Amino acid sequence: MIQYVVNLCDRAAADPDRFGPKAANQATLGQAGLPIPDGFCLDAAAYRAQIESLGLAEAAHRAATLDYMAARQYLAQVRIALFEQPIAAEIEAQVLAAYHELADRVGPRVAVRSSSIMEDRAGTSFAGQFQSYLGIDNETDLLTTVRACWGALWSSRAMRYMDGQDLSPDDTAMGVLVQALIDARASGGGMSQTAGGGMSISATWGLGEAIAQGEVVPDRYDLTRGGDLVETTLGHKSHSVHCHHHGPGSRAVDAARVAEPCLSNDEVRQLGQMMRKAESVMGRPVEIEWAVDASGIRMLQARPLQTQPAPVPDEIWLRHPGVRGHPGGIGWGAGRACVISCECELGRVGPGDVLVTRVAGPALAQILPRVAGVVSELGGSTSHLASLARERGIPMVLGVPDATHAIPDGAQVGVDGVAGIVRWIS
Repeated sequence: MIQYVVNLCDRAAADPDRFGPKAANQATLGQAGLPIPDGFCLDAAAYRAQIESLGLAEAAHRAATLDYMAARQYLAQVRIALFEQPIAAEIEAQVLAAYHELADRVGPRVAVRSSSIMEDRAGTSFAGQFQSYLGIDNETDLLTTVRACWGALWSSRAMRYMDGQDLSPDDTAMGVLVQALIDARASGGGMSQTAGGGMSISATWGLGEAIAQGEVVPDRYDLTRGGDLVETTLGHKSHSVHCHHHGPGSRAVDAARVAEPCLSNDEVRQLGQMMRKAESVMGRPVEIEWAVDASGIRMLQARPLQTQPAPVPDEIWLRHPGVRGHPGGIGWGAGRACVISCECELGRVGPGDVLVTRVAGPALAQILPRVAGVVSELGGSTSHLASLARERGIPMVLGVPDATHAIPDGAQVGVDGVAGIVRWIS
């Protein structure tokens, strides 16, 4: 019998070609002694076996290789079958057995996350392009979310991303990562290396989804490479995301806690040490996701961090006043400001424009290939869109107060994605 499911503590789980880099990196970090949630991963071979068992191989090939109009019927056939048809009996039995063993150790509530073979590699992070499901606590929902993770490989968002990277669903397969759900007091991200030579941590109340989707301005903690705290910049964490029995939901943060720091100095130092160790284990700078609950900090993800030397803007820009926000961490760019208030206006954004928006969520990934920079009122350096911008070398500054009102539409804008400064000529 083929072994499709492996616990994260098993050395085999650290194979990115079987389980995808997201799951393999979690296994590698855990086996190196870093704290991760208990869990297991499902081999991408299970996805391939499911495609074969449903007789979808030919349809999948056509959906991936034909032009869009000709491929639509095959794309629909593949997605509908993956979402609706039962999982092959051998795969289902292994998934359910692993789930019950995990539930006996840590309880029934888990997070189910996609882990594509191409995901979280240098240059192809796929940040925010696939699916994660939180608070799954029964067999039916678990199997549904596994099928949904498989189907996410064929979503229009993921396929647009792959088109931009000259990739195809034919070139990859989908693993699945299942871990114990963390009842997070606070969550966030971190970069083990900034252009200035230090490290950076972002944090918000509750689950990190609010940061990933660019919905809040998180706290930012800047550290030296040695882990000493240099500066704390408090954000505006107006709401938090928590997982209830019916799934994730947001709630307003008490006014007194909106600008209260999410982390103690000791927790900041711990995260700095964890980032340095993760960097050593993975052999390069990393971007991480983390969460902290009553038992301490847990590492949720680590991916390669795109870095570049700090740019030097033309002196003419330095004559104009600027506003500061959270740096995306890469690049310098300038262009005409295109201020939008909703995604329906994205058609206004022309090649070489600087997109100025309120919320910079991963759905905006489609616009990145044609912009010179991005400025957003909400979000932080470790949001999904910031990760996607870094891998394309596009400067981005987030958490810029009142940007859509302060920056005139059509003005010439300079975006320093390293210093986190936006300047414009009215």
